[in-house]
This record gives sequence, C-alpha cells and structure tokens, in this order.
Amino acid sequence: MTPEEARKMDVALRQLGLPGVVAPFDPENPAGEWGIFDRADPETRQDISEEIFGLFGKALDEPLQPRRSAPTRGFVIPQA
Repeated sequence: MTPEEARKMDVALRQLGLPGVVAPFDPENPAGEWGIFDRADPETRQDISEEIFGLFGKALDEPLQPRRSAPTRGFVIPQA
C-alpha cells in the first residue's frame, strides 16, 4: 500500500471495527510500502495484512448497521 492508501485503509478498519495497525514496513521510510500489523512496535509486530484483507471482505458482505446517536422512539421530558 502507498501512504495514501494506508490512510484510507486505517479509516476503513476503524469504521468496520477490525483490528490492526497500519504502518510502513520500514519505519525509517514512511514514503515506502505500508502494511497492516498486529501491534505498533516495529521490533515485535507481525504482518497480518492478508488476514485483515479477508476479514475486510467478509465485513463488507454483511449489512451495515446504522449508527444511532439518539433514541429512535420516545419522548424527552425536560426537568422543571
């Protein structure tokens, strides 16, 4: 992934509730290729890009649930 694709992937993973840390393969070269890792620490992380791409496809096949920020029915009674 390019850095721009990585930014979009990070947003999509968060919206779908999928795990993963999107980061460059080489921390010294943020303009290079990026991947999806199980943790942020470059010393101990594992590349989980393929696994997440599979989960990503499954998540897109499921119907999206609408976000509810307020009650859908009922009354709001202000306190006197």
